[in-house]
Amino acid sequence: MSPIPRAYHHGDLRAALLAAGLELARGGVDAVTVREVTRVAGVSPNAAYRHFADHRSLVVAVALEAQGALADAMAARISALSSGLEGPDAALATLRGVGLGYIDFALAEPGWFKLALVTFDPSAGAAPAVTVAQSVPPPFQMLVDALDGMVAADLMTAAQREHAEWPAWAAVHGFADIATRGPLQGADPTMLSGLGVVVVDRIIAGISAA
Repeated sequence: MSPIPRAYHHGDLRAALLAAGLELARGGVDAVTVREVTRVAGVSPNAAYRHFADHRSLVVAVALEAQGALADAMAARISALSSGLEGPDAALATLRGVGLGYIDFALAEPGWFKLALVTFDPSAGAAPAVTVAQSVPPPFQMLVDALDGMVAADLMTAAQREHAEWPAWAAVHGFADIATRGPLQGADPTMLSGLGVVVVDRIIAGISAA
């Protein structure tokens, strides 16, 4: 990520506010307030309303930025694992990269990880955002595409592929969650990374078992 500007002088105010929001999100979703975002960006609180209708709109926009960062981390792990591979080997490496990249991101940026999957209380009168939106979130689409690639490479049957994204996501997300804010929070990072590999490889073995 580019450095957060200490003060906003000219140019793209929306981008400066989003960058400030991401910096604050490292301290938790609740840290992303209009007052704090505009303070970090170096503008008055009223300036935010030129680009965001309200606090919720601002948080959703910052969450979408966090989703993009999550997708980038997944893509980087896929690239590292699949470089030079073809066919079934590449398909398997891609699916592993999706899961391991997801865990990498959660461990490296727990605040962004939580924000990337933020939802809002439906009782407030609005449908959940970010995790349920008009378009499929990029990280989830990458999982869907990787599973489809497993079928194309004859590593999974069509029957095994059906709904496989849900147990795969549940296992990997569940581990990421307990590693960042559950009983494994604060554990040795090397140990957590190793456990992440175990989780990813076992869920892949499970969903692709004959």
